Order: sequence, then structure tokens, then C-alpha cells
Amino acid sequence: MEMRNLGSSGLQVSALGLGLMGMSDFYGPADETESIATIHAALDAGVTLLDTGDFYGMGHNELLLREALRGRQRDHVTISVKFGNLRDPAGGWNGLDTRPVAIKNALAYTLRRLGTDHVDIYRPSRLDPKVPIEDTVGTIAEMVQAGYVRYIGLSEVGADTIRRAHAVHPINDVQIEYSLISRGIEESILPTCRELGIGITAYGVLSRGLLSGHWSKERALTPTDFRSHGPRFTGDNLEHNLALVETLRSIAEAKGATVAQVAIAWVLARGADIVPLVGARRRDRLAESLAALDLTLTADDLAQIETAIPVGAAAGDRYNAQQMAILDSER
Repeated sequence: MEMRNLGSSGLQVSALGLGLMGMSDFYGPADETESIATIHAALDAGVTLLDTGDFYGMGHNELLLREALRGRQRDHVTISVKFGNLRDPAGGWNGLDTRPVAIKNALAYTLRRLGTDHVDIYRPSRLDPKVPIEDTVGTIAEMVQAGYVRYIGLSEVGADTIRRAHAVHPINDVQIEYSLISRGIEESILPTCRELGIGITAYGVLSRGLLSGHWSKERALTPTDFRSHGPRFTGDNLEHNLALVETLRSIAEAKGATVAQVAIAWVLARGADIVPLVGARRRDRLAESLAALDLTLTADDLAQIETAIPVGAAAGDRYNAQQMAILDSER
């Protein structure tokens, strides 16, 4: 497994990480046995970065990870946890809470659910408009000093917030969506992170399955799959975006690769300071994603891809209007 430095703090992780969200929430039903088998397969392949959130399935995802790591050496994995989103018993959303007292409470529950004495990277899932980022990061810094957290991360924040946070305590990495059709970070967020020595963990590298090469307009989605309401997955937008995928398919076939592998390899090629997260829920999809590490994109390949899918080519925003409005990274 190729390793990469995530940020300038000395943390080394596998070049691909595994995002666990879909094993508990948001993408419809998942098979728990297959989810654990997929985590085991990732670990056996050398994947060391595992990403979860305390609100994924209201704690289920952390408990799932605890079970998957049973009998494994804790220090061989880097566990990244997001916090801050408030849920209700029906699975609804009740805003954000990153007050200092809430952070300590959330971390206490996370440590118990994971069955560990520390989290490797702890990050607010979104910027809480009611709490200065300095207070949020300052509190996590206290947890670093106490040994409960090793590194501080951020998620979906803009360049100004990154600078303010980094002035309080070194930020290890920013987790943010980055793919061939979601390139908003290139304008100011990515340059700011590079200036400050902050790594990028890129989620949505397959644009939630849209760039997988396995999607079709006939695909039926369950009511619990949030993509059923996603702007890029509905109506004429979907037709347009699937046409982009077909242009990428011709490039992939010429390389003897799949669409998903080319999409992942493109993100890997954007810089050694970027670690893509793949959200595989099954072992076959994981194997396909891991094979992207063996795919080399030449300068000609990259130019072809840029021509096929230029910046801004996608139809529709990556979230609905309500969710886009709370993203500090989109302001």
C-alpha cells in the first residue's frame, strides 16, 4: 500500500482511505456482515485511514467500526471522527452544536462506542454559525493536551475559517468533497491548505456513485437514500451528468480501467497532499477502488480527462439549496 503524509504534522496514512458512512446511513439499507467484511478486506489490503461520524446512524457506525476492529491492533489504524450534527429519534436533523461542553460530551460517547482511549483525528462536521471556530478548535486542543485526540481536522470550511482555526492550533487536514465534477476547492481552499501545510481528505471522489460507471437513470432509490433528492441525480441533470460519465468511460476503456478507477486516479494525481476516501460498502466495490492505485494517468490522459469533463461541467449543485446554504466552503 502506498502511504501519504496527511498534513505536515508527520501523520502517515494509506493513499486511499475508507469512508464508512454508507454502512449505516444515507444510502439506503446496508448489510452489516458485508460491511464488516469490507472493513476487514480494506485493513488486509493496507488501508489505514477509516472515516466515521458520531451521527452516522446515530452511533451505529462507530459501534460497527468497534466490532470490525475487534482483535486488530488499534495503533495500526487512523480513526477520523466527525461530530456536531444533531439528530432526532426519527433520523431527522436538528442543527449543529459545537459548544465546548457539547464537544467534550460528544467525544466521551465516541470513545466509549469505539472502545478506544483516543481518536486520531477529531473534526466538526460543519461550521457552527453560533460558535466561533476559535472556541471549537480551542476545546479540541484541550482534548489533544489531555491525550483523548491526536490531531485536529476540519470539514467543509472556507479559506478564512481555515486560517482562523489554524491560528489557534495546527490543523492536520480538511475533509471536503473533491471530484472531477466537484472542484470548488481549487480556487482558494486548496491553495490555503497548501500554504499552511494542511492535508486534504477528499470525500465524494465518485460523486456519491454518479462517477462510478455503475449508475443508470433507471436505478431505483429507496426513500432513505438521500440521493433521491440530490440535484445531480434528478431529471435533466441526471441525463446530462450520465453523458459526462460516458465520455469518461471511453477514456477508461482505452486504459483498460473502469470509470471509477479513472475518477479515483484523477483525484490521486491532484497532489500527494490529497488522500481520497472511497465509500465502498461491498468487497467487490472496494477491490475495484483499490485497483486505482495501480493506474497511472499520463499528462496526455489528464489533458483528455480535462477536455471531456472541464471545470463546471456538471449539472446541479452537490447538495440541495438548504444544505448548500450552511456550507462555509461554498461562501
